[in-house]
Amino acid sequence: MTETKLHSSGSGSSGTSSVWLVIFADLVALLLTFFVMLFSMSNVSVESWQKMVDALTDALNPTSEEKVDTAPDVKTNIDLVFRRQAINLDYLRAVFEQKVIKNKALKGSQLTLLEDRLVVSLPGSLLFGPNSAILKKTAKDPLFTLGGLLGNVENQLGVNGYADENNFEGTKYKSNWELSLARSISVGNAFRQAGYSGELLNFGYGNAHNPYLKNATDDQRRILSRRIDIVILESGGDK
Repeated sequence: MTETKLHSSGSGSSGTSSVWLVIFADLVALLLTFFVMLFSMSNVSVESWQKMVDALTDALNPTSEEKVDTAPDVKTNIDLVFRRQAINLDYLRAVFEQKVIKNKALKGSQLTLLEDRLVVSLPGSLLFGPNSAILKKTAKDPLFTLGGLLGNVENQLGVNGYADENNFEGTKYKSNWELSLARSISVGNAFRQAGYSGELLNFGYGNAHNPYLKNATDDQRRILSRRIDIVILESGGDK
């Protein structure tokens, strides 16, 4: 009888010692449920959530590629590209009217004022021989004077060459395109020798005919088909 009581007493003591674990587990489960309910009822900030995700990603993935800075290089930033102050095209037209059109050595030249440029057309026959890109001796002095005048012009300049030859057999150039570009470069070099140091664009247009010559007479059109166009743009050249 005594042994039975002792055994019962031992069983009761073991059951009492484990009750708190059950109560604790229930409490934790209730707290977890409570916080889940609060989270489901709250409004999550997308920005804060994204920051947290990014922070965890950086912390848990240290081998990811570094972000590359795609900002423009300061040396080539368009805001730092400066141009010189251009001169009014109407004023330049009046100046070149005196210095070019009335120059006997450049007889047959033509001025054309367009919306964004002034075009000074020089007859190629005054500058070059047939199928040649070498300047005539009689053309060097007028071009030297013209190059000195252009040295005072802050506008962006271009030299466009044209050629309208029919026979290239045995000549250095095999097409009007090649010949026109070579003539453009020859005139540009003459301007450089006269002291022009600004930006200069050289182009060769072969035997193309520009629409601004539509008002020219037949004789002028024939002469100017082998011309050199000095194009003075409305915008300023690079500093």
